[in-house]
Amino acid sequence: MTTIPPSTPAVERSNQENILNGNDIDDELTYNVGISSNKNSKYRKKMEDIHTFVENFNNKLDWGYFAIFDGHAGIEASKWCGKNLHDVIENKMNADNNRDIREIFNESFQEADKEINANLSGHSGCTAAVCILRWEQQDDSDDGLDHSRMLYTANVGDSRIVLMRDSVALRLTYDHKASDAMECKRVESIGGLVIKNRVNGMLAVTRSIGDKFFDSLVISNPFTTKIELTSKDEFMIIACDGLWDVMEDQEACDFIVENELTTDPQMASELLIEHALKLGSADNLTVCLLYTSPSPRDTR
Repeated sequence: MTTIPPSTPAVERSNQENILNGNDIDDELTYNVGISSNKNSKYRKKMEDIHTFVENFNNKLDWGYFAIFDGHAGIEASKWCGKNLHDVIENKMNADNNRDIREIFNESFQEADKEINANLSGHSGCTAAVCILRWEQQDDSDDGLDHSRMLYTANVGDSRIVLMRDSVALRLTYDHKASDAMECKRVESIGGLVIKNRVNGMLAVTRSIGDKFFDSLVISNPFTTKIELTSKDEFMIIACDGLWDVMEDQEACDFIVENELTTDPQMASELLIEHALKLGSADNLTVCLLYTSPSPRDTR
């Protein structure tokens, strides 16, 4: 069993830096969320992470929007995404209910990138890990039970989304780093340089929202996934690289299971951060845990 570290302040809440959104629907949700963050003042003077959680997203019962934005070179880009990206996505969903959410993610990330680069001061950027959880009726279904709980994800940069499925950690994101062979090839093919695993010797990630200083070398097109959740899916971790720098995907998932935290997402998020600090993480830390109940199709 992984040892739980001694108690340390794991959660540093700030109305300015951490954003929680919801709406007026007052029905019980079939998912539970825990979110914690820590500036990691030993190594960082500023907190540049932003998180957003919207319950009953798009005014739909039991839908959810979950996102973490890890800023660099300032907090402006991550703060803009935390306040606005979910609205951009929601508006596009409502404009065409039949559009693939993955297409909407791609379009929305690029729109956010253009908005930030055109209208915000400075040269800040941010990684992004975004999830939408929603119910979808099967095409051949005519009864109320044949609904699937679908999860859509998108990411740029090195923030990750990891799903614990049947005791195996399944990564739903892609690390867009200059150390990655395919990303390095893309950057170099358009005239950029990768020096010491950094774009032009400066930026470790090859995809982000913002970062206008890097022009077309660092792009905002996300890696996207679509997956149906089943009774085999135990929980999901969304976290910035402050966690993943010191823990592997399976290690983080096993930590939750071995320490009997599978019923308390808030405690799990706090203890994951504490453990990452103990392991020597040198970055801001934000962790979101999402636990879901089985869908109707799994309980019939």
